[in-house]
Amino acid sequence: MQVMITGANRGIGAALDAAYVKRGDQVIGTARGGGEFQTLDVTDPASHRALAIALEGRTVDTLICNAGVYLDKHQNLADGYPADMWADSFAVNVTGVFLTVQNFLPNLQLSETPRIAIISSQMASHTRAPGGSYIYRASKAAALNLGRNLAADLQHLNISVGVYHPGWVTTDMGGSAAEITPQEAAQGLLERIDALSIDTTGCFETWDGRTHPY
Repeated sequence: MQVMITGANRGIGAALDAAYVKRGDQVIGTARGGGEFQTLDVTDPASHRALAIALEGRTVDTLICNAGVYLDKHQNLADGYPADMWADSFAVNVTGVFLTVQNFLPNLQLSETPRIAIISSQMASHTRAPGGSYIYRASKAAALNLGRNLAADLQHLNISVGVYHPGWVTTDMGGSAAEITPQEAAQGLLERIDALSIDTTGCFETWDGRTHPY
């Protein structure tokens, strides 16, 4: 299987990359800085075009939109959450997902069982609103909405779309007090993505297989 993962250089993305490689799949990992990965700045249309040209004609069976940022930790309502932080966050967490799907749709259409996995968060759900983290919550809610609508539009192409909460993970984003390791999250997500089909397209699930309320 051919798998493409954005943000594969660290955290959950790196763990997903390793899990798929260990299983014997061929992985196209991307990172903003390139290095051992394919260069892709998900916020930059020119970067998308360059990689799309490089991968023209190459099948992608599973596209995992993992790249994300959480810039508004510890911001306060009185004088925090500056406008540029909103713009930068949505550029990665929402627009970046859309541009990735849009540019690599031709690669997905070469697959017999194409799947798109969007890594969102339980913080996207309207059932979890304890306050704070306004930018991150809003961007992940937008990514969830985007995934649901993509599922509707791509169903006629037999492309399945799933949205996933990866768990509270011990990464730079999740912090050291988090509940599970990146490896545990990756294995759970891999199983969820394997199970994704046109019958379950548009789902919002947790890493360990539970349906999450929208």
